[in-house]
Amino acid sequence: MVLNGPRLIVGLGNPGDEYRDTRHNAGFKVIDALAEKLGVNYWKIRDGALIGEVTFQGEKLILAKPQQFMNRSGSPVKGLCSHYGLTAADLLVIHDELDLPPGTLRLKVGGGHAGHNGLRSLHEKIGDDYNRLRVGIGKPEGRQPAADYVLQRLKGAGLMDFEVSIQQAAPIAIYAIEEGMDAAMSRYNGL
Repeated sequence: MVLNGPRLIVGLGNPGDEYRDTRHNAGFKVIDALAEKLGVNYWKIRDGALIGEVTFQGEKLILAKPQQFMNRSGSPVKGLCSHYGLTAADLLVIHDELDLPPGTLRLKVGGGHAGHNGLRSLHEKIGDDYNRLRVGIGKPEGRQPAADYVLQRLKGAGLMDFEVSIQQAAPIAIYAIEEGMDAAMSRYNGL
């Protein structure tokens, strides 16, 4: 069977234990869930990203977590694309999304960065025509600044709900890899 979708799956987040359970690390957390499902248990650093390679349905699939801060994610991703000879069409970026309610998962091809610093960095380095899996985190209540909201450590029921979203995102990413973005968007974006 030939893969119809992305071959480089990048989760956006911030390195360091202090960011582990924050909304902004949704991408990292989905990559970890994918790694568990796909049996990736060896990680190495390449081009400024922590990567795990796995043979999936006979083809090489790369999972990556850039190890620079969110606003500098573009350089590692550009380096990985260059190293593996991939284009933006071969890339699936998984990231948190303020404009979607918590728990909402949406696939998208191309588009703007909506003020997301990780996406802004990607746009500067590789353009905007890449595939995305957006993990809805909702907007802060009241006057809490968005930066404080996305970097706030989740606890209790909030963390449990967030983890449910992460576990639901992994099979959506796998379906996009297997069947392509159009099929995955048709199947999952209405849910």
